Amino acid sequence: MKRSRFTEEQIIGILKEHQAGLSAPELCRKHGISDATFYTWRKRYGGMEVSDARRLKALEEENAKLKKLLAESMMDVSTLREMLGKKLLTPGSRRNAVSWAMEEKGYSQRRACGLVGIDPRVYRYRSTRSDDAGLRTRLRELASERRRFGYRRLHLLLKREGVEVNWKKLYRLYREERLTVRKRGGRKRALGTRAPMAIPQDPNQRWSLDFVSDTLVDGRRFRILCVIDDFSRECLATVADNSISGERVARELDVIAERRGYPLMVVSDNGTELTSNAMLKWQQEHGVEWHYIAPGKPMQNGFVESFNGRLRDECLNEHLFRSYRHARETIEHWRIDYNLNRPHTSLDGLTPNEFATRSRSDHNVNRANL
Repeated sequence: MKRSRFTEEQIIGILKEHQAGLSAPELCRKHGISDATFYTWRKRYGGMEVSDARRLKALEEENAKLKKLLAESMMDVSTLREMLGKKLLTPGSRRNAVSWAMEEKGYSQRRACGLVGIDPRVYRYRSTRSDDAGLRTRLRELASERRRFGYRRLHLLLKREGVEVNWKKLYRLYREERLTVRKRGGRKRALGTRAPMAIPQDPNQRWSLDFVSDTLVDGRRFRILCVIDDFSRECLATVADNSISGERVARELDVIAERRGYPLMVVSDNGTELTSNAMLKWQQEHGVEWHYIAPGKPMQNGFVESFNGRLRDECLNEHLFRSYRHARETIEHWRIDYNLNRPHTSLDGLTPNEFATRSRSDHNVNRANL
């Protein structure tokens, strides 16, 4: 607004001259103002003293400041509503919000930083850290190939490829690339105390058996017989069929034994197939001790139960099976990959096949020393 060349004191003095008897045209000519200006002054300041005029000016200035603050507050509320489509939790997201407010809403840098809740020095900071583009690309590729792997197993896979990276840095990149895997199902927590399961010290000392069920796309159900060597965690067989009897289980165990030999012990639950006369006959013929876990205690057969969880999470839940043949081929391909390529955290990051091979070589070295 254009500033008047007359102060409030001067304007009130001119109006008092008019009250003393000087006519309006004479006042306008004397002070060089127009008739409209004079009558505007008289309407606004007529009958006021200098102190009243000063108080009125202060009120007008304060009113203008309040209007400005109200307008800015309403603008801030509107900007925050547009800005908070997503939560501003990281410094990067806050920097982006400040840049958006400056470019789209015309905010100053300091005001935008105050609105977002970030210090201007943090906004102006530019990292000198490398972007690790190659590592990020390879990490995304591995995560797309192994969709159910978390950052720990991806770290093991990168180490197997010769990529040396600190696991904390990898976890940061893993989070920044939004590769976090959502856990499926709730975790069952044990009540009370329990004794740890004894781990065999050599291959073929103990096998674990269990069944897993799934369905084809047309609704037909099928079962999978899983056989695990508890020492090396190798999956010895995944037999998929619509029905698996006790005699079929015995035949499949004989097929495995032809290439590995018979185990000293087999652990299973109390299913009808595994407690049938065919299985009792097989135990007696081959001198294999068979241990049945207590009813309702699946953790007594924890090795194969853990394997079943990986099988369902990484294979069964990831595929739609068109036929029994398709299911057998897919599950067998996953079993081979599980044994040869998938790192196992309980085996110090080795695959089951690598752990079994190393154990055999160590056993041969010990025998040669003896």
